[in-house]
Amino acid sequence: MIILNTGGTFNKIYDPIKGELIVPQNNDIVHDFLKKNFLQIEIQGLIYKDSLEFSDEDRELLLQAIKNCNRKRIVIVHGTDTMDKSAAFVAPYIHNQCVVFTGAMVPYSIDPVEASANLALAIAKVRYTYEDGVFIAMHGIVDRYDRVYKDRARGVFCQK
Repeated sequence: MIILNTGGTFNKIYDPIKGELIVPQNNDIVHDFLKKNFLQIEIQGLIYKDSLEFSDEDRELLLQAIKNCNRKRIVIVHGTDTMDKSAAFVAPYIHNQCVVFTGAMVPYSIDPVEASANLALAIAKVRYTYEDGVFIAMHGIVDRYDRVYKDRARGVFCQK
């Protein structure tokens, strides 16, 4: 198993110099979650952006990382705003792998509860209920990427 960390709200921290939330260029937040939960999982960081800033070139970089990582069980920490677009982008190329996208609506650094629950759900999916394909794990739901959507009016993920 591996975690590919692309940034997103999950990773955001407050930058007192800029006076705003930023996506740091590191894996510290994911490492903190793993340490607190006594988990030893390899992390590979890439992109480090808010998903609203993602381009198709970023999605291609993510796809290549998935293909090249040589693992069947992959969790991707990703921003929630375009998680569905990235999942749809990589899905046609995923064979004999279980790829689970997850993220958070609230930064882990501000309130770790939702972010932790989502990442734990994604890890459980790849570890204990492995299936080939691309999935989204958010807000107590784990399903194929094309059956989960972000209800922007309510601020939660739902099943179709």
